[in-house]
Amino acid sequence: MFRLTPLVRTLIIINVVVFLAQQFLGITPYISLWPIGSGAFAPYQFFTYMFAHGGIGHIFFNMFALASFAPILESHWGEKKFLIFYLATGIGAAVIYALVNYYFYPGTGGIMLGASGALYGILMAFGMIFPNLEIMLLFPPIPIKAKYMVFLMGFLTYLMDRSGSVAHLAHFGGAFIAFLIITAWRSGGTERGY
Repeated sequence: MFRLTPLVRTLIIINVVVFLAQQFLGITPYISLWPIGSGAFAPYQFFTYMFAHGGIGHIFFNMFALASFAPILESHWGEKKFLIFYLATGIGAAVIYALVNYYFYPGTGGIMLGASGALYGILMAFGMIFPNLEIMLLFPPIPIKAKYMVFLMGFLTYLMDRSGSVAHLAHFGGAFIAFLIITAWRSGGTERGY
C-alpha cells in the first residue's frame, strides 16, 4: 500500500480531475502543449500540459510512478521544496521539448501532454539523492539500486515505444533539469546524498 504524502495526494487528485474533464468536457486541445509557432500554441501550456493525459494507461502509469517515488522526496524536502522541484522539472521539460522542436524540427511536432517530464525529474532526483537504496522491481521481481533504476526506466521507455508517440525529449528534459537543480542545491549546501 502506498503512503501518500499530502502534496502527492493533491497532485494525483488534480491529474485525475483534469483527466475526467478531458473525457467529458473536451478540454484536451486547450491544455496540451502545441508546437511553438502553431496557431494553437499559448505560453500557459508549458504548465497545463503536465496535468493532461492521453489515455487510461498513460495516466495510470504516470500516477503509479508519482505515488511510488514522490512521497519519499516530499518527506525528504518538505512540501514547498518538492512543489518547486516538480513544477520546475515539468515546465523545464516542456520548454526544452518545445524549443528543440521549434529550432531543429519546425512544423513536424504534434501536441504533447502528460506528467512524464516531471516524473523523469523525480526519478533522476531519487537516483541522485538515494543512489544505493534498493528498489524491488515488479517485472522481473529483482532488487535494483536507485541509481541504476533511473537509467533502466529511461531505456525501457525508449525501447517500448514502437509508435514514436512518446516525447523522449521531454523525458530527457525533465531528468536534465532535475540533474541541474539537485547539483545546484548540493553546491549551495541544501541537498545531500545518502
